[in-house]
Amino acid sequence: MSLNRWEAIKKTVHFSDNDQQQGKDDPLYKVRPLVSHLTTKFNKIPMVEKLAVDEQMVPFKGKSRLKVYLPSKPKKGGYKILVLAGLDGVPHNLEVYTGKVAQPRGMKDVGASGNVVLRLVQPVPIHQHYKLFFDNWFTGVPLVLALAEQGIDCTGTIPSNRLPGATLKSDGELKREGRGSFDQQAAKVRETTLRVVRWHDNRSVTLISNYMGSSPATEVSRWDRKKKVYVQVKRPAIVTEYNKNMGGVDLLDSLIALYRSKIRSKKWYHRIMFHMLDMTVVTAWLLYRRECVSCEMRADEQMRLYSFKSYIAEGLCKSGKSLERRKGRPSSTVSMEFEAKRQRGHTAPIPVADVRLDATAHWSIMTEKKGRCKLPGCTGTPKVMCRKCNVHLCFTATNNCFLRFHTE
Repeated sequence: MSLNRWEAIKKTVHFSDNDQQQGKDDPLYKVRPLVSHLTTKFNKIPMVEKLAVDEQMVPFKGKSRLKVYLPSKPKKGGYKILVLAGLDGVPHNLEVYTGKVAQPRGMKDVGASGNVVLRLVQPVPIHQHYKLFFDNWFTGVPLVLALAEQGIDCTGTIPSNRLPGATLKSDGELKREGRGSFDQQAAKVRETTLRVVRWHDNRSVTLISNYMGSSPATEVSRWDRKKKVYVQVKRPAIVTEYNKNMGGVDLLDSLIALYRSKIRSKKWYHRIMFHMLDMTVVTAWLLYRRECVSCEMRADEQMRLYSFKSYIAEGLCKSGKSLERRKGRPSSTVSMEFEAKRQRGHTAPIPVADVRLDATAHWSIMTEKKGRCKLPGCTGTPKVMCRKCNVHLCFTATNNCFLRFHTE
């Protein structure tokens, strides 16, 4: 594709009709159809038991009233997306932050940050005891009680000023007792038992849960700067569970950042559009990995994210079109033979089945130099080459590798 063609497409791509006034009170009306469509698809993905709600930053340096600044994030400026994701990083719901949002009718109002969680967990089946984790920006006692009423177990860090009536040991008292000291309190509100644990490591942290507490406490290795050795420190069960299961959104964010689509544009919604495409590709790869695990495929046999993304791009660009080529995956007889040959030693790639078997514009041409026939098992050195696949293939009355290469 030429540069002018790409610029023309980028200039004219739209997701909503600008001539219609309906929906323009929505700050995201430019990309709302795209966000809504992808959210609906994410809602239908089967969920794992452990889920997390967290913030995700979409880096953007242009001018937009939706841009926020979060100094604690690696990318401090950009759009904020609130995501519900599983422990494996697969997203199940999302919401682009646009400022104050009215809580839907029929849904409890538990504060601005807590309302976000209640909106995101709507796809989660109720009364099946899914485990939900979030940080202290979202956590509050009303939120924990509202989730308990839906049969959702939850755990989160919480600021001390959101615990009315709690008389836990102060940070100073726990610090004097030493690393690993903790204090716990429990209270029953209606039918829900709330457990609050404050644990001191390098500093104190407070957590609240509606299904677990400090028992059983385990030990974790920590570096003692005074003694210059590793020491064993007690850690409550609620902290272990939180640390283990809180990283789903961070995993998704890190995978997107590995190969982010870096397209410069003055239009604010382009950055959201490309981020959604990146998220979709990463989600597809995570689902592929989930399927590989269920099929007991070894890790070294699984496709890496870079190859997965490049295969998608190459297949979309070349499948059913002419003068294209791409690397392959074992899905036919020729591909399986090529894979066996590749495992024996270094070999050049062949186009994938989507391109090799599309029966479109595979023309044979004569070249000045001979080349090794690309069909596995053939030792010929023909001058005939496939113009689209860009590989040499035998094309004689006794050895028609050209036909077999494009049909098996």
